[in-house]
Amino acid sequence: MSAIRVSLLLHGAGAVALVLAPQAWPWVATALVANHLALVGGVFLVRSSFLGPNLDRLPAAARAQREVCLTFDDGPHPELTPAVLEILERYQAKASFFCVGERAQAHPEIVREIARRGHSVENHSHRHSYAFALYGISRMRREIEAAQAAVTAITGRTPRFFRAPAGFRSPLTDLVLAKLGLRYVSWTRRGLDAVRDDPARVLARLIAGLAPGDLLLLHDNAPVSLAVLPPLLDELAARGLKSVSLPDACSLSS
Repeated sequence: MSAIRVSLLLHGAGAVALVLAPQAWPWVATALVANHLALVGGVFLVRSSFLGPNLDRLPAAARAQREVCLTFDDGPHPELTPAVLEILERYQAKASFFCVGERAQAHPEIVREIARRGHSVENHSHRHSYAFALYGISRMRREIEAAQAAVTAITGRTPRFFRAPAGFRSPLTDLVLAKLGLRYVSWTRRGLDAVRDDPARVLARLIAGLAPGDLLLLHDNAPVSLAVLPPLLDELAARGLKSVSLPDACSLSS
């Protein structure tokens, strides 16, 4: 049961307690304040399942096959994404691209090329607002639905996975995703390539403890990713690991 559903039950129980025993209001108030603080704290636990199901590693079957998944956020980028695709093609590696809806609409030919090459295109919100975790449920649903519609119209395939901007989701996100049939995805390890321009440091973060089933986060709008990707793929090959898309790893390919 997600944190928001537990929270709703707690509020209901608190209301009943106040009706039956009004003198218990300090205890009820304390419990509700603690509940709200926990929900706010959960926003920053990006790899936790506290706010709802969260895929931060591939399923057991994928791990047994020594599969990992490279995921790219924030694209498509008109110059960098095609270069990323060429590198992946050279290594015969597959990946999942969490595209921003507006950017997908601006560069539909690149999104179609991502799909044509056997990668998956997933949902990374429509506008990539850093205030996403503060949205109310209606605005959040519109934001996710707009990206779903944009990607589906371009590729003919509906995204199966969602990742929030910067990885910050609210307690309401799980309610929206459940209605849209989307699975939430975070990561096992990330290179911080969006904020670092040192390829060696980014690569070191990605390969430290690298293991079957890992979900690796990069950005196809970060120039350093072009320098990191070849040695990363060489490292995967050296360790006998194969990069696949999320639908393939989760046996969801149509």
